[in-house]
Amino acid sequence: MTAGVSQPLPPVEVTPAGLDRRALIDGMMQFYIYDFSEFEPAGSDAFELNAEHRFDPYPLDDYWRDADRHPLIIEAGGRPAGFALINAVAHSGGICEHSMAEFFVMRKHRRGGVGARAVARILPMFPGRWEIAVARRNAPALGFWPRAVGALDCVRDLRTVEMDSELWRGPILQFEVIDPV
Repeated sequence: MTAGVSQPLPPVEVTPAGLDRRALIDGMMQFYIYDFSEFEPAGSDAFELNAEHRFDPYPLDDYWRDADRHPLIIEAGGRPAGFALINAVAHSGGICEHSMAEFFVMRKHRRGGVGARAVARILPMFPGRWEIAVARRNAPALGFWPRAVGALDCVRDLRTVEMDSELWRGPILQFEVIDPV
């Protein structure tokens, strides 16, 4: 690549993950957990490798069984670039219709708008009341989520609730996504 010449942004697509794509999410989940381990104190027992030299599996089964859970694949330029897991768990203790349980973009695709463009495709897929809980110790996410959500025309009544309880530690974005029709 020639210095000063920017590459066009790859198209970003978000599609529901059928059971045939579970192995893809399982594989990317190892990288997601690895990335998240950076925010854990060194002396902690969390985020350690198990006897199989992997991180413990994430409980994914319900995402292919429950109607209110949605596994999604994020693609950039036609290639897998990440995933999103949507459920209806309200970390605030309140009620929401949709919650971003997990969101991951592979490092190669970060800082180029893939994450924000994926969010712009995901939220309109699920109109209604949303919560996105952001772990206080995840500094990159603390900046990303308010910008990504706040930039969307389909988002109404965005507010941030600070939590410091057994339910959650960190900000929770609460908002309404209007039906794009």
